[in-house]
Amino acid sequence: MDDLQIRREALDGPVASQLIGELQAEFVVRYGGRDDSPTPAADFTPPVGDFLVVYRDGRPVACGGIRRTEPSVVELKRMYVVADQRRGGMARRLLAALEQTAADLGYSTIRLETGTAQPEAMALYASSGYQPISNFGYYAGEPLSRGFEKALGA
Repeated sequence: MDDLQIRREALDGPVASQLIGELQAEFVVRYGGRDDSPTPAADFTPPVGDFLVVYRDGRPVACGGIRRTEPSVVELKRMYVVADQRRGGMARRLLAALEQTAADLGYSTIRLETGTAQPEAMALYASSGYQPISNFGYYAGEPLSRGFEKALGA
């Protein structure tokens, strides 16, 4: 039986940095470059945000964070699942944990940006109750970007 744990980690800590490095390498393959949107580590610490890492049998296998963008709104950033852990519900479990964390911090809405080269991510968000919205933030004018939003507790 798997030992699955979700732990709070620093965005700029060694474990998160390793996973985000893998995510950035995937962005290079899918989009031809890294995601350069600003993500200061302080934005991902309670009470304004948080960053979670999922461990399976002691190995870090997924990560994601939330940060405040408006008084009642958080943005989901840097969600990633390592390749050999995909298609087994890991992303859905992490997403639920991030949504619960956002609700526990008092937020009512969660938003995210993903891209057209990530159809599996768009399918996950749509099947998890996220609605398409206009692009926002750093990638507001980017044609490959897609925005989504969900009311927490809905």
